[in-house]
Amino acid sequence: MKTLTYSITINAGKKHVWETMIDPETYKLWVKPFSPDSQFEGDWTEGSYMLFIDPPHGGTKCLLEKVQPYDKMVGKHIALITKDGTEDSESDVAKEWYGTTETYSYVEENGKTTLTVEMQTHEKFAPMFEDCWPKALELVKGLCEK
Repeated sequence: MKTLTYSITINAGKKHVWETMIDPETYKLWVKPFSPDSQFEGDWTEGSYMLFIDPPHGGTKCLLEKVQPYDKMVGKHIALITKDGTEDSESDVAKEWYGTTETYSYVEENGKTTLTVEMQTHEKFAPMFEDCWPKALELVKGLCEK
């Protein structure tokens, strides 16, 4: 696994940043660099499963291992979702994807929030994240600072 870290400072409180990231409508806007029609199914509670899907392309299933609202969230990807909506944990690419983690940390100081995203992933996926995360974080910043 390779560790990738991305960070941005946003001129907004961490509660606003958190809520902007998980709101169904604004979520669709900031994740566009990863997939144009991405959406989620689930409730953002610790121990629950989230589906992150782009209907014509499939997606991923994630277990929320830690949810501390407005402070930290950790998700572990446990399966891919195929184009037809079924779970895949057996294909070679699914086995490489399995165990990818995303950790989101929110630190507020003087009304500004530093959002840090740390990914643990197979090196094969690193170029995609290196391309997409900076763009996605700029979109989060723009949405939060409106």
